[in-house]
Amino acid sequence: MSAHVRIPQAGRVPIHSRAHATVALATRHLVTLTVAFLAAALLLLSRPANGADVALSVTIAPPPLPVYEQPPLPSPGYMWVPGYWSYGPDGYFWVPGTWVLPPDPDLVWTPGYWGFSDAAYVWYPGYWGPQIGFYGGIVYGFGYFGRGYDGGYWRDHQFYYNRAVNNIGNTNVTNVYSKTVVNNTTVTNISYNGGPGGVSARPTPQEQAAGRQPRHAATNDQAAHVARARTQHELLAAVNQGHPPIAATPKPDTFPGPGVPPPPPERRAPAEHLTPAAPAERTTPERPPAHQSPPAEKSPPRQRQPDQPGEPPRP
Repeated sequence: MSAHVRIPQAGRVPIHSRAHATVALATRHLVTLTVAFLAAALLLLSRPANGADVALSVTIAPPPLPVYEQPPLPSPGYMWVPGYWSYGPDGYFWVPGTWVLPPDPDLVWTPGYWGFSDAAYVWYPGYWGPQIGFYGGIVYGFGYFGRGYDGGYWRDHQFYYNRAVNNIGNTNVTNVYSKTVVNNTTVTNISYNGGPGGVSARPTPQEQAAGRQPRHAATNDQAAHVARARTQHELLAAVNQGHPPIAATPKPDTFPGPGVPPPPPERRAPAEHLTPAAPAERTTPERPPAHQSPPAEKSPPRQRQPDQPGEPPRP
């Protein structure tokens, strides 16, 4: 008699069950990819044409820009970041213009601006990038006259300053030139783009392309500067009636102290009493020898310097 031993075999998964599992796995992957694609599409659609990121929006228009003096350049390498009206829990407050070190060489600052959209005033933050983008056509002054930047340019990782629109003061700077800019349009102190009474400028294809390039956000020093301005009661528009007592500082986060220019008397005049500046004559650009220091400025430039967009003179 022979014995037969039954050896149990591992259960087999029916073919239809394995097919069902494969289809389910593929479906989950497809759903994940679809969600990721839709999220990316929504992110792209939420960005305006100029590539700026939207930070906040309010229903009240910002005050006009004040007229103020620019502090002297503290040392070579600093770049001017113009002042602007920001918004906080207590309403609009002034962020003083200041000299800032860029995060990396060869980067320039595109100022932020307020734009009117969907019955609200939307803030588009500024950023550092290889080229100047769109900043609403706002005339911030000191090289920012609505389009581009006429305050200087980078060459060989060195910044060249246009002393016609920058307050060089007594700072020893060899990389300077002088180019008077011309403006054939009315200079205003309007602080927002679009909407009732706003600037009607629209981004050019070049500005749109600049907004899509890699960018750097405001530096830590700039963020600390804004945070400090938020705590200054006298910088609230509701308190100073649009005439901040500290309109500019020599460096970020240095408010009351040496180097802070006093408000000029004419800055107290109502905005409607500011008359447009007459077009200035264009002078022949000059670049002093490398060993020659620029002469001291007799008076610092005002914010309402007129301008004609154009490239700084290059060798």
